[in-house]
Amino acid sequence: MIDFAWPWLLFILPLPWLLRWLLPAVAPEEDAALRVPFMEAFEAGGVGSGRILLRRRSLWFAALAWLLLVLAGARPQWRGAPVELPVSGRNLMLAVDLSGSMEVKDFELNGRMVDRLEATQVVAGKFIERRVGDRLGLILFGRQAYLQTPLTFDRQTVKTLLNEAVIGLAGKETAIGDAIGLAVKRLREQKDESGQRVLILLTDGANTAGEVDPLKAAELAAAEGLKIYTIGIGADEMTVRSLFGSRRVNPSSDLDEATLTAIAEKTGGRYFRAKNISALGEIYRLLDELEPVEQETQLFRPTRALYPWPLAAAFAIAGLIVLARSRSRLSIARLES
Repeated sequence: MIDFAWPWLLFILPLPWLLRWLLPAVAPEEDAALRVPFMEAFEAGGVGSGRILLRRRSLWFAALAWLLLVLAGARPQWRGAPVELPVSGRNLMLAVDLSGSMEVKDFELNGRMVDRLEATQVVAGKFIERRVGDRLGLILFGRQAYLQTPLTFDRQTVKTLLNEAVIGLAGKETAIGDAIGLAVKRLREQKDESGQRVLILLTDGANTAGEVDPLKAAELAAAEGLKIYTIGIGADEMTVRSLFGSRRVNPSSDLDEATLTAIAEKTGGRYFRAKNISALGEIYRLLDELEPVEQETQLFRPTRALYPWPLAAAFAIAGLIVLARSRSRLSIARLES
């Protein structure tokens, strides 16, 4: 259906007629001081009637242009059929580690070894797509924590900004406590406090930077009603080649599982260990079960603005009126000369 955003503007439609009726008429142009004997015959030949016809046509076209201009000002819009949007009321923040250790290539994806960040982007991206109805936010942290995306229903934007993240963007170290503190701060600023608050924190190391101790930040999160799920990412074993041959090392030796477990337990969440990409995918599927998408719905009607069409038509008619009057005056001037 078509409706108007500002329908009250339609009340000014009779404004030109009211002005014509209320204001005094403009005095007609004075006759020329020099009269020529053939002027009456000249006007009888069609010049005078041509002027009258031009004025009448211009008046009708001007009225049409005014009508279209007022319609454009009332902002007509096309409103589509109602669409149901599921809304859970959950505020879900993702905190992703961008420290230097995330560049270790110990995950296999489609037959090739990829770093931990790329594996996270692939798996977490699919998780984001499934979170219909949640408000999603994205925090990136390294030496410092940054809010990359505030809470929003726009899942595509969150996914895009996650995919654009680069290792070392926030520094080479790991500030887990600052990331939790930033999530608490941003969620506290939300006016709607009735929804559930969840933070999914993914890291591959220990807290080595920042001003806030991770456990103190977890206590603050628990006091604010923020549930934290922590994910420790990284393989237990990988082969490293050197000049002296190959040897097996533990690339996750710096992972502080005890602290990540304590953070989750203090807030009522859980700690998960992702040693490969299939385990990481399974963790995010389990998170879907622990924090299911609600089926409550809101009605949304897609709206498309239509005002450019009457506005363009009004300007086109006004241009035609000006062009027609200019050509008529030029023709009359030639005949009189």
